[in-house]
Amino acid sequence: MQPSSTAIIRSSDDLDSIERSDYDVWAGARSTYELLRLSAQAQPEAPAIVYVHDPADPQSMLVWSHAELLSQIHRAATLFRSLGISRNVPVALLVPHIPSAQVALWAAQLAGCAFPINFLLNAEHVAELLQASRARVVVALGPAPGLPVHDTVVRAIKLADNVQQVLWVDPNELQPAPESFQSRLGELPDDWAADDTPAASDLAALFHTGGTTGLPKLLRHTHANEVHVSRSAPAFYDFRPGDRILNGFPLFHVAGAFVYGLSCLAAGGSLFIPTLTGLRNPEFVRRAWQWLDRCEVSHLGCVPTALAALLTAPRGEGEAARIRLALTGGSPLPPELAARFEKDTGIPVRNIFGMTECAGIVSVEPAHAPRTPNSVGLRLPYTRVVAVPLEDAAATLISRELPPGETGVLALRGPHVSPGYVDPSKNAGTFTDDGWLLSGDLGHVDAAGRIFITGRAKDLIIRSSHNIDPGLIEDAFLAHPSVLACAAVGEPDAYAGELPVVFVSLRPGEDISPEALLREVAPSIPEPPAVPKRVIVLGELPMTPVGKIFKPALRAAAAEHKVRALLSNAAPGVNCTVSAVDHGGRSVLRVALPAGAAGDLQACMRHAIAELPIAIEFD
Repeated sequence: MQPSSTAIIRSSDDLDSIERSDYDVWAGARSTYELLRLSAQAQPEAPAIVYVHDPADPQSMLVWSHAELLSQIHRAATLFRSLGISRNVPVALLVPHIPSAQVALWAAQLAGCAFPINFLLNAEHVAELLQASRARVVVALGPAPGLPVHDTVVRAIKLADNVQQVLWVDPNELQPAPESFQSRLGELPDDWAADDTPAASDLAALFHTGGTTGLPKLLRHTHANEVHVSRSAPAFYDFRPGDRILNGFPLFHVAGAFVYGLSCLAAGGSLFIPTLTGLRNPEFVRRAWQWLDRCEVSHLGCVPTALAALLTAPRGEGEAARIRLALTGGSPLPPELAARFEKDTGIPVRNIFGMTECAGIVSVEPAHAPRTPNSVGLRLPYTRVVAVPLEDAAATLISRELPPGETGVLALRGPHVSPGYVDPSKNAGTFTDDGWLLSGDLGHVDAAGRIFITGRAKDLIIRSSHNIDPGLIEDAFLAHPSVLACAAVGEPDAYAGELPVVFVSLRPGEDISPEALLREVAPSIPEPPAVPKRVIVLGELPMTPVGKIFKPALRAAAAEHKVRALLSNAAPGVNCTVSAVDHGGRSVLRVALPAGAAGDLQACMRHAIAELPIAIEFD
């Protein structure tokens, strides 16, 4: 089977044109392995992977061709088979995004299935994930300065009882140690049987979702899911053979694996991987534009916070000249940031909306169409995206689809939608019985087919039954010249339920008080109820491993502040300990009252916070 020629997608008319062709001909492959094999056959000597080992050394690069990458995948799949891995059996991966992690990911999908795990989780959570997946083989990063993955994995394996073999990846890709995963591959033949390939319906990967706390929630991807995204994306990006994309995402995130990964390899391009710690490496970010120019990068794959960081990095004249497009997703793209990036660099910015539950992409803003503020672009070919009523947000069946322009919960269906979670009981509220995936995002689809997100249903700030979109607050603050990043959340209130507060970080060299900042921004917020009650300035906002602002931590901080303030008013001068704890994914505030306080004082303090609409427990 050979892939059809890739048509460039500019509008909904182009989607309609593609959909008049046979789907199997358009897809061109049944598995992720076939996509990689076809690229290696078409241009075996062209680069597939370009990796920077030391950002301070221009010579410390590793370059693999498509043929070399495929050969490494064959050898790793052979190794996995020798360890008992067969079709649909998971190989757990705890490795940062480096070339050997790419090999392990696709080889696991060829021999069995891959289970990328967030290597920044604690050992207890990793152990739960290993047990839930029943993974017997683990590929993990060996000892590396600044990354405690090795120690975490060692502790996790002691806690789990199912792991039989660990393959350690040397962090030095240029000179791996003799007993490392890399060196073992060099001892194996490249003789994978041509007919030993997965079917479209076979399990390609497991991904864990639901943040960094709570019980494991494992999602299934079929090969068909991942192939659909990887064939669709390049048509929006105008990604061609020979193009190269900056991909600093970890492979436990669908953006790193598929959105900016396999999709670009399948199109005959290459991945530029920036060091062991990716775009979290400050040394690389300081030299980013030099490296992007030296390595002839054509596309940037970033979260919005990475775009903001690139704006602060030194940039020489002409060092952005080869870059045709900046692609961003993972969190909402502030229009002000996009406009500033385009003005300062001359590089067009386009947005992507994705979910793990559909292999990474719901919609993309086409490279060859105007950027529309707040739009996340057009649906993928052979898919549907609609807005449904809010009451359907946790439904088992969709009651009706809303007309163009009307806001609701975005829902989608298509070949990229996962068959569901490993535990079917967790499907409720995400996968409906009639085949829809409920995104949990509020938004609408306009008459031209463009999709708009106005907020997360769970991120809404509900003040006295009035729904406040935090995006309205965040856009206003991001337009202020002193603000680098911000996030609006609800602070619990006994009367209103929630009151908006905003956390901000300032641009380097800026110095403005929270009160002054609020005075200057408040007139720009269109709804009076949305004006924050207070502004909190932080040195930096809490982030997930891929650079998304981690709002649960901010909501917990806002709740802690409110409780402390109420306790202080009820009992001035009495010290209490207030902390957020996690109970199976449910956030609870724990309040330790002074042991020596009189009973009536303790009763007064309990009464002061008793009516807050949050879970509180007392020590």
